[in-house]
Amino acid sequence: MIKAYLEVTEVEKLEQSSTNLRDRLLIRLLFHLGCRISEALGITVSDIDFNEATVTIEHLKTRLKLSCPRCGTRLSRTAKFCPGCGVRAEKGRAAGTV
Repeated sequence: MIKAYLEVTEVEKLEQSSTNLRDRLLIRLLFHLGCRISEALGITVSDIDFNEATVTIEHLKTRLKLSCPRCGTRLSRTAKFCPGCGVRAEKGRAAGTV
């Protein structure tokens, strides 16, 4: 059977083999957030909530936010409500967000 994912130990080896901090951070972001490289490279400081320890990633193909800005729970493209906090979602975004 062909494996389509990396184990934690394999990701740690990738991080250790990188020669600079930027690459280690990028490897860690891709692994922990499960985003595309273009989405990770598009993250800005305003996408990071240091108080809540969350990162909002905008799905670049359809411009939908995939996580609830209130609790950080991942949302599906067709979500009506956030499964984490119950906030009503509108057009793939939690109500009240920009």
